[in-house]
Amino acid sequence: MTSEAIQKYKLRITEANKTELIVILYEMSMDYAKDAIRAHGENDRALFRKEIKRVRGCLLELMDSLHLEHELAKNYLKIYSYINRELAMADGGNTAEPLEEIIGIISQLHEAYREVSKQDSSLPVMANTQSVYAGLTYGKNNLNENLMDHTTNRGFLV
Repeated sequence: MTSEAIQKYKLRITEANKTELIVILYEMSMDYAKDAIRAHGENDRALFRKEIKRVRGCLLELMDSLHLEHELAKNYLKIYSYINRELAMADGGNTAEPLEEIIGIISQLHEAYREVSKQDSSLPVMANTQSVYAGLTYGKNNLNENLMDHTTNRGFLV
């Protein structure tokens, strides 16, 4: 994933509510899986393993967010466990084949949660973050990002 894409994800995460965070995790998982496929095609074993580890990190976050007192969450846990096993097989067998299926599964979950997130009007999880405004200025040889209201108390009092 490019540093630009990472920055976009960071901004989205700071503005996301609980449902949108799940959508973002699905998107990140798919991006990392695609990066792993690309690395495998380039015979870069180290990068391939690193990208699989990143997919697994996203998957673990999704697993940790489940409320297992609900039956639906137990079904999601089964799906996530299956994906985790397939990732282990891809990593151990040095094959990208399971990743295509994983992307397909995550894509379906992503679509469902994207629809649900449209109905979720809850506040962002990170309500105490710095606001970022779309304002850039151009210097003679560089681009400067301006942050507004950077002196406000964000809850970090000693």
